[in-house]
Parts: sequence; structure tokens; C-alpha cells
Amino acid sequence: MTLTIDPDGAMMGNISELSLGKYFHYSESHTTAWRNARYPTRACLKQSQNMKVTPPKSRTSLRRAVTGPMLFLFILGDVLGAGVYALAGTIAGEVGGAIWMPLLVALFFAMLTAGSYAELVTKYPHAGAASVYAEKAFKSPLISFLVGFCMLAAAVTSAAGLSLAFAGDYLGAFVQVSPHVAALVFLVVIALLNARGIKESLGANLVMTLIELSGLILVVVAAAWFFRSGDAHLEAALQFKPGVSPMLAVLGAALLAFYSFVGFETSANLAEEIRDVRKVYPRALFAALLTAGVVYMAVGVAASSVLPMEQLVATSAPLLEVVRASGLNIPPRVFAFIALIAVANGALLTLIMASRLAYGMACLGLLPEALAQVLPNRRTPWVAIIATTLVSIALTLTGTLAALAQTVVLLLLFVFLSTNLAVLVLRRDTVEEAHFRVPTWVPVLAIVSCLILLSQQSLETWLRGAALMVVGILLYACTRIAMPVAIKPG
Repeated sequence: MTLTIDPDGAMMGNISELSLGKYFHYSESHTTAWRNARYPTRACLKQSQNMKVTPPKSRTSLRRAVTGPMLFLFILGDVLGAGVYALAGTIAGEVGGAIWMPLLVALFFAMLTAGSYAELVTKYPHAGAASVYAEKAFKSPLISFLVGFCMLAAAVTSAAGLSLAFAGDYLGAFVQVSPHVAALVFLVVIALLNARGIKESLGANLVMTLIELSGLILVVVAAAWFFRSGDAHLEAALQFKPGVSPMLAVLGAALLAFYSFVGFETSANLAEEIRDVRKVYPRALFAALLTAGVVYMAVGVAASSVLPMEQLVATSAPLLEVVRASGLNIPPRVFAFIALIAVANGALLTLIMASRLAYGMACLGLLPEALAQVLPNRRTPWVAIIATTLVSIALTLTGTLAALAQTVVLLLLFVFLSTNLAVLVLRRDTVEEAHFRVPTWVPVLAIVSCLILLSQQSLETWLRGAALMVVGILLYACTRIAMPVAIKPG
């Protein structure tokens, strides 16, 4: 048996299915061989004498087919989505009519961390995940695992929140059903689609992105139409919630607003497929975030100018109410359908990523081996799909959409802290080719911004996040006990 390993070892700690394909000559037999070489089971120990590790003659790279415009739309599609569709009213409940202000703060915070990602992706264009940067910087398998598990936990939590968003007033425009029942059915349907092998191409992502973007632009157009009647209250966009400090209100609401900007970090996984990555990636990343930010802030101003705060806060479909009140005579079900597509697409992509991430971690011996089982015909990780779906279903019972969104932000903030620290640590690691580099104050301010947002989290959110991390640590410990022998590659 021969195991072919990338000689630079750059991705030995990556835990995604994509990296398995990029850094090994990937096949089921190779994945099994790598898992057995690193964490031999009893059955594999009998074969260990016949196993040898040899460097490849050459590594087959992925085709660099992603252009700048394609990458821009990919990132924009990841960032745009259910957050602003469902949380605009909740943000208004925190800050008042000045919805755009926490969105602006969240955009600034996201741009800081995006700067760190831009530096690391262009410095290590073959390393595509935060866990890889953590391993390079901190040389700790446990830290690398926890960073990867935070990504996994954030994904299943986000899927749970999106299912509640789907089951809210947008679905109510078509049928009245218990939210938890609707969320359960929604997640089961998403799991079935996932198991069939649904894979979103960049072309399909483009279609979904345009649908999501059209819905948000429609809100702005509806508000502009409402202004013509003279009934709009533009001054409401500068009003804060009575009885609270404006600064504290903006920071508290920025925590929820930040949820609307997460997703850009997944673009790091495309590093090896981007043409001229060192020039294209930073431009596309910052342009996509700025575009999303401008659209979000325009939607925020539109929402607070058209609807009274009481009405905006009272609904789980705030943008639908804005369109209804505008007098533009857009059928409510048309906009509700657009919103449901945005939510469903986000949930599907999130659970596809979560199940493949769990599968990849299992393939590398970081999670129980059962999660690496695939359907014989569909070639989809059915155990990982069932496991991530069940966890998402359970999480729908633990809180509201806002609470789950805050938990997602909590988990991702630890990932972002790790990435921003890694930028500073890896400044000592020089590479031959020129790459994008941010000023030192950018990752420093990014770390401060993460700490500020962490300070705004509630005790309930900390407890939910801690419970998820305890599960991760227990799984890690059990896996290491079951497969205690680790052979360092090379």
C-alpha cells in the first residue's frame, strides 16, 4: 500500500473535504490510507508493515478557473442572505430607527478581519482554512481542531437559525403552521437534498445571488416609491431607542448586524482555483463586502423610514411589511417567495458545508470514523448529514433566531481571533513571492473588534457556545483514545 502525501505538508491539518482533494491524489482508498496512517485502527495495524509513505513526483493542482468577477459574486452570494431579511426588525429593537449605524460598525469590523484573510490567502494560496493558519502559527493540534470545530458548530447553529427564519412570517404568507414543526420539516428536506448529492456550481450561485439581491433592491425601490407620497419619515433613520445610550445600543445591535456579514471567510477555500490569486482575491473580497454593506445600509434606512418601529420590531418578516406598506402594489407572496429562496439557499449551502466538514474531520481522524461513511451510489457522507441535521434540529429548540445568530457570531469570533493572531505570528514566516500585506494595525484592531463583540454576548449565548465546545472536546478526546497512535507524515 502506498500513500502519496504533499511533501510540503502544508495542509496536513486541514479538515475540509476540499483540501483532501487538493493535497492528496484523492480517492477513497487514499483517504482511508491517510486516516489509517495517522490514526491506525486495530485492523490497519496488521497492514502497517506493508505501508510506506512516499512523496509524489508531482501534485495535481486544481484548475484555476475562478476569475475576479466570479469570485466577487461568490463572496457576495455568501454574505447576502437571510440575516438582513429576518433580523432587520430585531436590530431595530436594539438600536431604534438608526438601523444603518450598527450595520456600518459591523461592516467596519468585518473589513478588518477580511484584511487578515486577504494577507493569509495571498501568502499561502494553497492553504484554504482558518484551522490551517492556526496550525501553522500555533503548532497545536488541539487549537487547530477547536478552530475547525468552531466552524462546524457555527454552521449547524446557523442552519438551525435559518430554519426558524424560514418558518416565520415569510412562510406565513403561504400557509399557517407551527414554527418548530415547519423548521423540522424544512431541515429534513434540506438533508434529503444534501444526501442526493446537490452541489451548487458558481453558475447556480450566481442565480441565487441575483434573486437575493433583487429582493433587497426591491425594498429600496419600494421605500423610494413611498417617499413620493410624502408619508416617509427619513428622520427616523437618525433616531435611537429611548432610554439607552446610543453608543451601547449601536454596539449591542452590531453583534446581530455582524451575522449579516459572515460568510466571506469561506472564500479562502477557493484559493487554489483563483486566477492570479494574489491580485484578484483582495479586490474581490473587499468589493463584495462593501457592496453588501451599501445594500444593507440602504435597506436599513428604507425600513426605518417606511415602518414605525413598533411594527418593524413585532414581525419576523420585517422587509415584507416594508414592501406591503410602500403602496407599490407588489404581491406580498412574490416578495415572501424571494425571501424564502434566500433563506433556503443559505441553509442548504450551510448544511452541505457542515456535513462535508464533519466528513473531512472524520477522514483525518479528528472526529469519530463513522462520520466518514458515504452512500455507495450517491457518494455523499450520509452519517455526517444525519448527524449535522439532528444537531441543527435540536438547536432550534434552544432559542430564537436572534439567540442562535448571536451564537454563530460567538463561535466565528473565536475563529476570527485565531486568524488575526495568526497573521501577526506568521509575519516571521517569509515567502518568496510578493503578496498582499495589511498594516500591522489592521489585525490588531481586528482583534480588538472581536473582543468588543464578545463583550456584548449574553450569558445564555456563552452557555450555548460552551456546551457546543464541550461536545467538541469530548469527541476529540474519545477519538484520540480510540485511535491513540499518531504517525507524523513526512
